[in-house]
Amino acid sequence: MKKCILIYNPNSGKKIKKDFLSEALDILMEYDYEPEIIFSKYKGHITEIVSKLDNVDLVITLGGDGTFNEAMTGNFKRKKRLLLSHIPVGTTNDIGAMFGYEKDIISNLKLLLDGEIKEMDICCVNKKPFVYVSGFGKFMNVPYETSRELKKKLGYIAYLIEGVKEFMNGTKLYDLSYEIDGEKYHGLYSFCAISNANRIAGINNIYSDVKLDDGKFEVLFCNITRKKDIIKSLYYLRTNEITKVPGFYFHRTDNLKIKFKKNISSWCVDGEQLEDNCKEYDITVEKNVKIMIPSKNVKKLFDK
Repeated sequence: MKKCILIYNPNSGKKIKKDFLSEALDILMEYDYEPEIIFSKYKGHITEIVSKLDNVDLVITLGGDGTFNEAMTGNFKRKKRLLLSHIPVGTTNDIGAMFGYEKDIISNLKLLLDGEIKEMDICCVNKKPFVYVSGFGKFMNVPYETSRELKKKLGYIAYLIEGVKEFMNGTKLYDLSYEIDGEKYHGLYSFCAISNANRIAGINNIYSDVKLDDGKFEVLFCNITRKKDIIKSLYYLRTNEITKVPGFYFHRTDNLKIKFKKNISSWCVDGEQLEDNCKEYDITVEKNVKIMIPSKNVKKLFDK
């Protein structure tokens, strides 16, 4: 039999039903896997678990987007990487929605096991991987500053409440320069998002024609500061392609270097705060990282 490790983050999103884990074990055995469940106990624990696992055939994480990020980070610490997969049970679950998962966890497990192994681009900021989005500035702090207790109680609404608070705050401008494809830029920017995804912050198809295996990632800088302009930009996001929104500057690339005038510590990675506190950030992409996902959106998301 093949070996499967199921890693469950009980602190992510709403708690799953008690009988799910035993049912999941039965399903995995039906698919010819010898399963083992490991519970994560603290932030960073999943990274430790994955980095130290013996060679197994499949690792499935249960949790939010940050849970999958921890697993990917642990995988990047290994000499021989494992085949990773992820079932969303978090609050927003952008990654899960992008991959084509539904609401029922048992159905999602079957969708995964009937799915496909694909080679995906994984972006890195200062050599630390992120699965779908990273960046800094206005609203990028909302995911990691929203309290876990509020997320468990209110779900996605908790983010909206924190987002309104952030909207009412003043907008900070960051003095920085960046280099992309040999071209250099300098200015004051309020926001930057770097992503390899077609869904961010609950917004589907945020860019057109995103492919997860094209060796590129999408970059969006913004210099908007006034509240009325922020409202306009949010409206445009719902009605037009984001690259056409006034005040936004779009790039598609495989390399990006950002240098700030002062150190910053408010960098977000897959919904969690990056622990770095520095002036320079180097974003690169590593190709052909194997993951297992449902078949539903494969043709839409992958070229190969």
